[in-house]
Amino acid sequence: MSTRPNNPLPKAVHPADILIVEDHELAADALRLLFEALGHRPRLAPSVAAAVRECALRPPDLMLLDLTLPDGDGLDVLAQTAAAGTTPRVTVAVTGHDDDALTERCRRAGCVDIVLKPVMPRDLLKRIATWM
Repeated sequence: MSTRPNNPLPKAVHPADILIVEDHELAADALRLLFEALGHRPRLAPSVAAAVRECALRPPDLMLLDLTLPDGDGLDVLAQTAAAGTTPRVTVAVTGHDDDALTERCRRAGCVDIVLKPVMPRDLLKRIATWM
């Protein structure tokens, strides 16, 4: 018998359109399931090209942007969407690399924050409230 309190994650008060740009299928699906369970509208894009297409269809409220993608640098998504006028409302870089030069590059490209992998769901959800 568990003595831990059941502490479910709260449903979104204002559901967001969230684009998860991640080429690792398991990680992307885990985030998609988490956001769906909370009432958000997640979409997946496994590459720069797919992310640019998704933003052209409907710019997301929040884009979680992996920086290492099979067809290029994740920050290329921001350059291409800016040129097309389809930039996400908020973009957060997701990376496994913790260095000051990369952080500065992300901020110059338009990212409001940088999240280090592995992403912890509760921490991510708390930070989303500050970004949105």
